Amino acid sequence: MLDVKFIRENLKLVEKSAKEKGYKINIQEVLELDDRRKKELARVEELRRKRNEIAAKMNGGKPEKKLIDEGKKVKDELAKLEEDLTKVEQEFKAKLKSVPNIIFDDVPLGDEDYSVEIKKWGGQKKEGVDHLDYAVSRDWVDFERGAKVAGAKFYYLKNELALLENALIQFGLKKVLEKGFTFITVPDLVSSQVLEGTGFNPRSSDQSDEYYIEGEDLALIATAEIALTGYHMNEIIDEKDLPLKYAGLSACFRKEAGSAGKHTRGLFRVHQFNKLEMYVFCLPEQSKEMHEMILGIEEEIWQELGIPYHVINIAAGDLGAPAAKKYDVEYWSPVDQCYRELTSCSNCTDFQARNLNIRVRRTDGTVEVLHTLNGTAVSLARTMVAVIENYATKDGKLKVPEVLKPYLNNREEL
Repeated sequence: MLDVKFIRENLKLVEKSAKEKGYKINIQEVLELDDRRKKELARVEELRRKRNEIAAKMNGGKPEKKLIDEGKKVKDELAKLEEDLTKVEQEFKAKLKSVPNIIFDDVPLGDEDYSVEIKKWGGQKKEGVDHLDYAVSRDWVDFERGAKVAGAKFYYLKNELALLENALIQFGLKKVLEKGFTFITVPDLVSSQVLEGTGFNPRSSDQSDEYYIEGEDLALIATAEIALTGYHMNEIIDEKDLPLKYAGLSACFRKEAGSAGKHTRGLFRVHQFNKLEMYVFCLPEQSKEMHEMILGIEEEIWQELGIPYHVINIAAGDLGAPAAKKYDVEYWSPVDQCYRELTSCSNCTDFQARNLNIRVRRTDGTVEVLHTLNGTAVSLARTMVAVIENYATKDGKLKVPEVLKPYLNNREEL
């Protein structure tokens, strides 16, 4: 969430960003609730002071009835005001959390159609093999048994496709380790505090795509980003230790597999998949540089895999609440003759860190909220789609990308 002081000082910017992101929020209502909260808090603190004064007078002897009556009156009034203050604070916090992060000046305005291509790499093949037909014909994936066991859009990977997934994990992991990231495996479940603090929808939201555990304050993660954000929750990190760079490997669970108007065939959009995620905690003045660094790593991965792609600067109307700016890397699909989403990376500035109370202690002793960023190294299901579409041969084999051969016993094809 944003700092309410920042909102007051940058009201027009906050209102403009919310509007451009498509959020219908009354920012003035947030500020009015903050004013009311402050007034009620001041009154509560005054009554608490008065209560303590009365209690001090009662010590050491039998108090007068007038003092007892006054104490009872203050106690009753304080209880009522504290109850009112709790309600106002809860309402204020909920409204404040609904205000999205601001957008950077170089973010395109408009909906997703206004996102801007900023670079392109590789050619555009005219023909490709449908990954699902190809994988099913070779007994590499089984959606029927996946549906029997868990429901639609769950699956089993088998034989060479399972080996290919493992090779991609090993390749991606080697890359991020070379770039100075610390490898972490993360919990597949997080509390609602961590989930909402990261910027995902709460259990009560109609738009929530998360799987919640009935009777527990837990949800399955949609990305390792969520668990990685919570890693330093309620901590203060010394300036000398930043930036901290983590790479989290996890299963990802999402209800969105059947989203209307999106590519849903086969492995492209499923309810469960594995992903290697990059995550950075850094100083505010470092975050723009870190964003470009993460994008650069993503590009290196796809160039070394030989997958043609372009990079787009995502328009404001397609940004989520936490992101101030986001890049998407989309690969060229020779099957669909268009670019399709492969990975993304976002600069969330101090939005997530403020939610989860993650701060930095500067060398001069001052403490402030730090910045967080996230980016996909390898999203395994979609990467396998891209590899099959770009590397399947006419004779039914799958040519192995050069960088994956060391992880597949140096096989030339699968």
